[in-house]
Amino acid sequence: MTTDTYAGGLDGAVIAVAGAAGPAGRAVLQRLARAGGHVVAADADPERLAQAVDAARYDAGGADITGEVVDLLDLEATENWAARVEKDHGRVDGLVHVVGGWRGSASFPETELADWDVLHNLLIRTAQHTTLAFHDGLMRSPGGRFVLISAAGASAPTAGNAAYAAAKAAAEAWTLAMADSFRKLGGDDLTAAATVLVIKALVHDEMRAQRPNAKFAGFTDVRDLAEAIADVWNASPQEVNGTRQWLTPRP
Repeated sequence: MTTDTYAGGLDGAVIAVAGAAGPAGRAVLQRLARAGGHVVAADADPERLAQAVDAARYDAGGADITGEVVDLLDLEATENWAARVEKDHGRVDGLVHVVGGWRGSASFPETELADWDVLHNLLIRTAQHTTLAFHDGLMRSPGGRFVLISAAGASAPTAGNAAYAAAKAAAEAWTLAMADSFRKLGGDDLTAAATVLVIKALVHDEMRAQRPNAKFAGFTDVRDLAEAIADVWNASPQEVNGTRQWLTPRP
């Protein structure tokens, strides 16, 4: 159990990471753990989650990282996870949503509405469930933060990206509504913040190895994304609450 006093920043912070088993999630686990955070990772894939947690622990020299298999499409299961995090650690100081997924088409008329169903669950429903489950706990923290990863396409959707862009835009709107809740409930004593980090797309070492001649122009390296996420705790809640922070040039 985490019993140390937390006064803001990342050192000693209890941070939940949803969608932790992918390349971005792994980078985030490692960066937060190296900064002294108590990181609680969740994913639906047990094997990939165990690998991500083990790699992050090794990278951070045996840091406090735990993993839990959670079905984020189940609201009750997500609420139970949030309650366990706060009970086990005494508080929760952050929630990072890096659940990803992409579906696209060659043209607008060729859009498959089945793609929307998939993306609605991955990108919107998981964000809804996690934010609803963690909202009150983040409000109780002296430095609660929620971070959503979005895409530039939400602001400038293209014909073949209708479902993806619409899902990202909806998740952004949901996050900004959470920020408004923090603002109204916190008033002059605002301590919690919800923010959106906007990327074009992500790139990691495996992608570079598979496509050595690709430029990946405008892409954000997963390690740079993790750094930007860590920086959210270095800023005041007034600076980041209800904001979109661009990690790629605006379209």
